[in-house]
Amino acid sequence: MTSSTGRVVALWRHPVKSMQGERIDHGELSATGLPFDRRWGVVDVETGKVLSAKREAKLLMAASRLSGEVPEVRLPDGDWTPISDPSLDDALSMWLGRPVTLRAADADASASYQMNVDATDDSSPLVDLPCPPGTFFDALPVHALSTASLRSMQPSHPEGEWDVRRFRPTVLVDADGDADGFPEDAWIGSTVEVGAAELTVVAPTVRCVMTTRAQPELERDLDIAKAINRDHQSNLGVYAVVSRPGPVAVGDPVSPS
Repeated sequence: MTSSTGRVVALWRHPVKSMQGERIDHGELSATGLPFDRRWGVVDVETGKVLSAKREAKLLMAASRLSGEVPEVRLPDGDWTPISDPSLDDALSMWLGRPVTLRAADADASASYQMNVDATDDSSPLVDLPCPPGTFFDALPVHALSTASLRSMQPSHPEGEWDVRRFRPTVLVDADGDADGFPEDAWIGSTVEVGAAELTVVAPTVRCVMTTRAQPELERDLDIAKAINRDHQSNLGVYAVVSRPGPVAVGDPVSPS
């Protein structure tokens, strides 16, 4: 893939960890990814852990977006509510059945989330994983995925809905000349120019139970994770860091170096 080029076909920002996010037309990639991406989380008051849909699947039924620099949250069958509204924590707590609070990530305070070791078994043992300082990301600030990879997985589970929303990328790329295959796998260990920014691609994205969870217009589907585990070593997409900040927009070229 090093000689190929492509283009950005979608950018996604998820202001609140594990909630539905929003498609945006443009943004500024920096060391922390897109501005305000995974900047807030729903924190369990008793344990101090940030909740993830890996364990609290209902979170994917809620949605988050930015209004200026203020996040808004919409619960199922509810209205958009800014996080400054003091009633929101109570509404979230009632909906989730436990005391929770919406909190911004703190660079000076560590945060962690929990997930099951088996992506297809919610009763498997739990593991605690740390978030990077100052964010509620699972790992690195940019997750890139190609349309070719989604197409290539379809035959592994033809009845499944390989909808990009299951995989929650920062950048969705259409790679020229790649009708199938997994072009972003070849980017690992190299740099990729995305618009005016440059990414250093570090590792494959190991898929977890999030891909199987129900969300609006998508049913729960354990066979999504099983197919990726069986046919692509549990990986789909790649994680990257921003080695040169810059603006990026839908339609911008993507050029591995």
